[in-house]
Amino acid sequence: MGKKVIIVGGVAGGASAAARLRRLDEEAQIIMFERDSYISFANCGLPYYIGDSIKERSKLLVQTPEAMYKRFNIDVRIDSEVTGINPVTKTVTVRSIARGEYEETYDAVILSPGAKPIRPNLPGIDSAKIHTLRNIPDTDRIKKRVAEDGVSSAVVIGGGFIGVEMAENLKEVGLEVTLIEGGPQILAPFDAEMAGLLAKELEGHGVNLLLSQSVQGFQDKGELIEVTTAGGVTLTTEMVILAIGVSPDTGFLQGSGIELGPKGHILVNEQLETTQRDIFAAGDAIEIKDYVNGTKTALPLAGPANKQGRIAADNVCGLGTTFKGAQGTSIIKVFGLTGASTGNNEKTLQRLGLPYHVIYVHPNSHASYYPGATPMTLKLLFNNEGSVLGAQGVGFDGVDKRIDDIATTIRFRGTVNDLTELELAYAPPYSSAKDPVNMAGYTAQNVLTGRTAVFVPKELESRDENTTLLVDVRSEIEHANGHIPNSLNIPVDELRARLSDLDAAKEIWVYCQVGLRGYTASRILQQKGFRVRNLTGGYKTYQMSLYQPGQRAYPSGGGNDVYKSTTAVDVRSTKAFQEIAATAQAPIGELRADAELDACGLCCPGPLIQVKQAMDRLQDSQILRVTASDPGFYEDVQAWAIMSQNEMIQVSKQDNGMIEAYLGKGTYRSSAEKAQTQAPASSQEGTSMVVFSGDLDKAIASFIIANGAAASGKKVTMFFTFWGLNVIRKPEKVTVPKNMIGKMFGAMMPRGSRKLSLSKMNMLGMGAKMIRGVMKNGNIASLEELMQSALDQGVEIVACQMSMDVMGIKQEELIQGVKIGGVGYYLGKADQSGINLFI
Repeated sequence: MGKKVIIVGGVAGGASAAARLRRLDEEAQIIMFERDSYISFANCGLPYYIGDSIKERSKLLVQTPEAMYKRFNIDVRIDSEVTGINPVTKTVTVRSIARGEYEETYDAVILSPGAKPIRPNLPGIDSAKIHTLRNIPDTDRIKKRVAEDGVSSAVVIGGGFIGVEMAENLKEVGLEVTLIEGGPQILAPFDAEMAGLLAKELEGHGVNLLLSQSVQGFQDKGELIEVTTAGGVTLTTEMVILAIGVSPDTGFLQGSGIELGPKGHILVNEQLETTQRDIFAAGDAIEIKDYVNGTKTALPLAGPANKQGRIAADNVCGLGTTFKGAQGTSIIKVFGLTGASTGNNEKTLQRLGLPYHVIYVHPNSHASYYPGATPMTLKLLFNNEGSVLGAQGVGFDGVDKRIDDIATTIRFRGTVNDLTELELAYAPPYSSAKDPVNMAGYTAQNVLTGRTAVFVPKELESRDENTTLLVDVRSEIEHANGHIPNSLNIPVDELRARLSDLDAAKEIWVYCQVGLRGYTASRILQQKGFRVRNLTGGYKTYQMSLYQPGQRAYPSGGGNDVYKSTTAVDVRSTKAFQEIAATAQAPIGELRADAELDACGLCCPGPLIQVKQAMDRLQDSQILRVTASDPGFYEDVQAWAIMSQNEMIQVSKQDNGMIEAYLGKGTYRSSAEKAQTQAPASSQEGTSMVVFSGDLDKAIASFIIANGAAASGKKVTMFFTFWGLNVIRKPEKVTVPKNMIGKMFGAMMPRGSRKLSLSKMNMLGMGAKMIRGVMKNGNIASLEELMQSALDQGVEIVACQMSMDVMGIKQEELIQGVKIGGVGYYLGKADQSGINLFI
């Protein structure tokens, strides 16, 4: 008889160790003790069996005692709990249902006891309505309550992987689900803004989120159970799933001489040997090394546990195999979304005081021109040497293989340069010629080489407007549809011609939608001598940073539900929707469109631009159905509908990430509603002014009035004539054909707002400089900022065509956004205004 090896625990680590050991040593006597009745089952599949994704219970059972004996000649003893180990006598004590308590000798031991769910000592914690999920019996109890007892509601406590998976699967089988998490975010391996995308998906499918709420106690209420939080929230439900974390199941090792860590984890060396000779350990119960930063950690993950079981078996056989640490690569499905991470996150790096850089990219899962492309978000963390420290990804498709690529790079101590050089499989249905992993590498490489400097959304909170200028380089339609406050809109294609609009004394902070146009803008400006930084990941990352889980309410019922509109009203239940359906000659829920638009695969602003063009082709009261894959399109299209005064009839998200929207051309309110809200033609709610003067002080006054009127909801028209035209001239010289008189006027008149003089006390220009200095020190917006603010608010700036002809001024010399009009146009506006000023 060969060496006698005892294995404590099955499932991942123990079962892998047993099979490997037999392959290495046919003569070894191998005994496996398992406390429960199942030695090897798909632990990670348990929530999906409860949620009916896995239909057959038998598929969860990876190995049975009989199969293990038949194939591997392993003595499997189920319902047998090891209660102690004596390294001196080399015996283990066993409590068995079949054989009672006895001792078994050994030559070597492999410990794989796993981890057990944490069950805090709270009032009412022993209620039969509170369940944990660790093994097959736990699963059977929960499945019975859902499938046979017919419970209709559940509270899941804990926002980790098990908690989120349970919330999803209980929702999938029709329960009303509330998820309570004690921290400010779900899924700790992700940073907050990335976890927010997954939280948003949960909420979008009707899971209620309560974050930063710790549970205080439970109380049975007949067939129900009451859950109370420290924040004063009380929930009544039929079932509670407790998933607040796990602790190593190592209590039986007390007195064995095996050293444990501060949280009870078994201490092992690189060969997974404990502090007692011939005793090895693997799986969730051991303390290991973080592969990225070298510190001690614990990672209850199936992948590392299986590898550790194999390595422990190797070393029982004297092979000297080492375990070099784990990097925590993990992945989760949240309804239609996938979230994956590897390596360290920002929280870990900050806690350890390790310097790092961060970048975001938002590429498509495959070539945008091939059907079905969906966007993803990748976050990459790296140090000054370019070593990849960690990555996180969220998307509907292709996230898994991208994180796996980066995880492999980390395992081989790779750098961002390696990411750029990875040669990855490409065909339009699968990827792009520049794979998202390559794109992340390129972006990181640009940061390290100094080709661009970046900032993250959090830095906007401390931005000094006196020393920095925030510039949105997206298109006008994107800016109008939503932008970072106090940002100047200069589309990247106009940037070279509008450099004079920028203050060279300030650092320019640029942003676009996803970071690419911002990078192009930063390169232009940097080479023109400006100090410039680009918002990594663009406006999309900024929007991610603003999302607060638990603050929004959605209808329940699954991914095909219609989301609530921006006014928090389900439009399907309104009279307006009924009128639309009647107009379209289709029943409610079967709305028929007059035109179809496929905007899938397009990144912002592509979908919005196509929507606008399609709506322009429709007649009033016609309906457009549009499908898009850009996640931001859901909010964007609602905002655009309001801005463009079209009707958002219905918008929904599908499980595959596609967004479907129905838009009505014009407004679709009932006649009564229209009568209530429609203003009389002669309401005179507007404000108009003629700006005749080209003096700085009068120009400032006119724009202060215009901004105030616009902010109060009035429609404002500013009509610039004669000397007032100098206010809206471009500061740079524009070469256009002119006659002699036009050239003379052009040479004598001030070119643009920065050259204007004061009407009084100008003092050869010193007065104007003094006024500007006082305004700056007093944190008062400059004339140029007031002008941009007016344009942002929709103030209509009109240049008098007759005055332009007289003064020899051409349209090319005027700032962007100015209309050309005559006296008749102005008089028409004045007739609709309650206030008319002459400045």
